[in-house]
Amino acid sequence: MTAEAPVSKGFGPRGSLRRKVGADGRIHVDRTLPFIVLHRGDGDQRASLARRVALTSSAYMAWSGVSDDKAALAALDEVLEGASRRFAEFLVIAVYDLPRPAPEADDTPQLPLFRVEIGASPDPHAAAAARGLADAAGKIEIDLRTCETRMLPAPEISARLGDHLADRGVSVLSIGLPRIHEAPDGQTTYPQVFHDLAVAIFDALLKSVCLFMADTGLKTPPHYRALGRSAFIDAARSVDTKLDRVCRSFDFLLSVSPINTTQAFAQFRADKYEKSPTFRYRPLTVDPSESKRELYGIDLRTVEDPVLEGLFAEKRLEIDHQLTMLEARNSFRFPFASLMLYEPVDSALRKTAAEILTGDRACDANDKARADCHAVADAAQTMVERYTRQDTTFAEVEVELRDDIPAGMMVSGHRLYISTATSMPAYRVEPLLHHEVGVHLLTFVNGSKQGLAIFKRGLAGYEGIQEGLGVFAEWAVGGLSTARLRLLAARVLAVDAMTDGADFISVFRLLTEEHDFSDETAFLITARVFRSGGLAKDAIYLRGFKAVLDRVAAGQSLDLFWYGKLDARHLPIIDELAERGILSKPRLTPEFLVDPEAAARLAAFRETPSYATLL
Repeated sequence: MTAEAPVSKGFGPRGSLRRKVGADGRIHVDRTLPFIVLHRGDGDQRASLARRVALTSSAYMAWSGVSDDKAALAALDEVLEGASRRFAEFLVIAVYDLPRPAPEADDTPQLPLFRVEIGASPDPHAAAAARGLADAAGKIEIDLRTCETRMLPAPEISARLGDHLADRGVSVLSIGLPRIHEAPDGQTTYPQVFHDLAVAIFDALLKSVCLFMADTGLKTPPHYRALGRSAFIDAARSVDTKLDRVCRSFDFLLSVSPINTTQAFAQFRADKYEKSPTFRYRPLTVDPSESKRELYGIDLRTVEDPVLEGLFAEKRLEIDHQLTMLEARNSFRFPFASLMLYEPVDSALRKTAAEILTGDRACDANDKARADCHAVADAAQTMVERYTRQDTTFAEVEVELRDDIPAGMMVSGHRLYISTATSMPAYRVEPLLHHEVGVHLLTFVNGSKQGLAIFKRGLAGYEGIQEGLGVFAEWAVGGLSTARLRLLAARVLAVDAMTDGADFISVFRLLTEEHDFSDETAFLITARVFRSGGLAKDAIYLRGFKAVLDRVAAGQSLDLFWYGKLDARHLPIIDELAERGILSKPRLTPEFLVDPEAAARLAAFRETPSYATLL
């Protein structure tokens, strides 16, 4: 069912209702709830904060003009009748825009009034909700300005609506919203202020509804945001599908990774390490300019949920940055473009990396057994089968040998690529598979169950914490060797040197002469960092690992990270969406978390969180 298509009267599962009201109005009820938000507006509503707040709600009706009043009142009656079967008390919230302030002179220092006006019907339940709303609204701060509140003697609603509700015996609350998101000319909107204010006002409304429920004896949810939407509307799925189509039209990592690393090293050695190697790349599968045009043709405003809209906006910007990098591939602009995604190395991370590289360089193991690409592929398939026994969806994961990627492994979507040039110590195979399969592929599969592709492809900025969790998995199973930790630290210093202007030969010599890396290892590290002209990505492994360890040391849970691919800054959002019932609890958790030795290692680190004793 699309947002525009009318549906037959009556409620759907859980009391859901969504249909047109009058000529261009709409009613949406996510499920049977003890409240509804109403907005009646006229004229151009694109800058209407009240309409935006209403459309954010899990239960709302928005319509325009007197001509649609009759249809709106009939639809409201239908909602009230359905809710009365479950709730003895009901709250109607009317939201409206306050009058636009008189225009000021262009050079006036006076800012428009930041104030909301709150009114309530005379019953005690509405009064309790009004007090809660005033308290929550008074704590809103936008652009270093705190909101003022003004209490009205009665709710501000149209006479016709007021008379209608008086006969129904419901509680009524009204809130008039400021226009600080509009420029003095009345023609320009400040989009960030508009967004932040809409989210803050809606949060305040949900808090007031919780107080109303408590005052009437209704069971309140564990978190006020659980009163928000519990399902995606078709518009959200449509936006997600369009973003995912652009995202899947190119493989970013394969596009920026050379296809001749092995041959390039042979030539580099033949040149006695004095001539920078020449790398070759796959032809691009997309025209970045055309993809950007498609990307920004997606209208995020149709989503009707500021939380999801924010996630989509972040992801769109990240895809934009990736496309910019593809446009700049093998040019002087590429390193600068990569910093937009991966950020420069800060002083704290640089210091940590330097300390690791000046620490103990003892050999990790006496076992000289090696594993080639086929042994690694067999072990990977075995781990995939173990996870498949827990969730059959994992059977979609593919393990693929490739001769066009550097030695090692790489995950893209539901595929694990293993280079045919791979040869590693046998004891490193299982820890690395916990990294690639037990973190990267597991979060892809879990994310694929969340209803939107963005949770499996990855929320914006997810890579740092993903790689950190992967390295954490290696450590948890006792497989984070001194050599591996030194490798991650060397990547940080190599990225730092590259972004500071060092060339390929200088970085290679930094690793071999100052930090005693072998010629081949130093070459592989340097080649990764100079992919496509200079990729800052490799600093995120140690940065992410440190972030995960900091959470563990603070006694914080990692549970929310398994919902999909996300950044640490998204944890409150994931928690909220889970509370609202939009996200389902992950069916899969990493194997290493139930390993007794890993549990003991975690407990010991929490008791004495010292990076010096990690190994």
